[in-house]
Amino acid sequence: MLDIADELHRWVEQGRDFAVATVVATHGSAPRQPGAALAVDGAGTAIGSVSGGCVEGAVYELCQEALRTGRPVLERFGYSDEDAFAVGLTCGGVIDILVEPRAASAAHPGGGTVAGEAADGTAGTLAAGLAAAAAGEPAALARVVRGPDGFLGRALLVRPDGGHTGTLGGHPALDRTALAEARALLDAGRTATVALGTGSDDAPEGGGAQPAGSRCGTTIELLVESSVPAPRMIVFGAIDFAAALVKVGKFLNYHVTVCDARPVFATRGRFPDADEIVVDWPHRYLDSQELDARTVLCVLTHDAKFDVPLLERALRLPVAYVGAMGSRRTHLDRQRRLREVGLGELELNRLRSPIGLDLGARTPEETALSIAAEIVANRRGGTGTPLTGAHTPIHHDTARPVGRIGSVA
Repeated sequence: MLDIADELHRWVEQGRDFAVATVVATHGSAPRQPGAALAVDGAGTAIGSVSGGCVEGAVYELCQEALRTGRPVLERFGYSDEDAFAVGLTCGGVIDILVEPRAASAAHPGGGTVAGEAADGTAGTLAAGLAAAAAGEPAALARVVRGPDGFLGRALLVRPDGGHTGTLGGHPALDRTALAEARALLDAGRTATVALGTGSDDAPEGGGAQPAGSRCGTTIELLVESSVPAPRMIVFGAIDFAAALVKVGKFLNYHVTVCDARPVFATRGRFPDADEIVVDWPHRYLDSQELDARTVLCVLTHDAKFDVPLLERALRLPVAYVGAMGSRRTHLDRQRRLREVGLGELELNRLRSPIGLDLGARTPEETALSIAAEIVANRRGGTGTPLTGAHTPIHHDTARPVGRIGSVA
């Protein structure tokens, strides 16, 4: 749901009633991941997507029905070989979608209710989560997507410092466990489904304190959506290839910075799409930054006096990607220089150089696409090989832990 937070926050501010459908679980080859959402307001306006088109019509109708009844519903969509006209995923996967109505009045004290929202504060919690995401503030929104009657849709909003808004209800241990799980996912910048046990099933042998579970007699599943600042892409070298890469980086939702020591080249006129333009020596600027494990560094300076001190530092940081432009001869010379300043083979092996995938690129735009393709493959666990004739998964599971948001540790 937080993927459309900007629009939903505006709807809340405008006092619109709406229903939001969120992907809460996927199985097999699914087009969208948990957290993807489609919302429909009382006038029938729709935003977002849950399937890339396969089941949007059916989900739209479920949203309209939820607006009429005021009740949430959990629906599963799969593929039907028996009925060619059944609504389902043509890719053969399965997705579970939670549809929740949200009355604008319930988001404010003293407002009306939709399925008891005002009584448990869920609407206010969701409104706070949308506001945080729209403002670019780090927060995690945990919602019950499976559980006993009355729990479905309840929410907690968790901040990086441990502060929170809302409650899941039931035993206080349920909130404590949910807060711990949500904060861990927020630290990693991840969205995931978490199952909380009954508590009694997890009792330690020989007695003693009982670990926190759901404490309501059954398993509760939470969808935890993390809203974190956009990952950073720092492009070193204010050249024409950099201008094309900035555009692609913004398309991929990176916060893009261009850095160059030459003020005549590092200008807003040359890089209108960049979020930041910095005039400084690349290695000095890098030393001043707090980066996280999602950051990508693209070195396009193609000049040893800039490249070597910059890469000496960059390859020792736990960032997601470090790539450097240059010919194969330049790469060999660069490796020699980096060995001379003390980098080892493990550090040198992290360097993607020559930067990008082999697309036969010639123009700055084609080269930017090549670089972006390598970044995406590295991020998602792809191989970069054609899918035609391949027998590997189209969607890769890359749920590996990443560093704490806002740090390089």
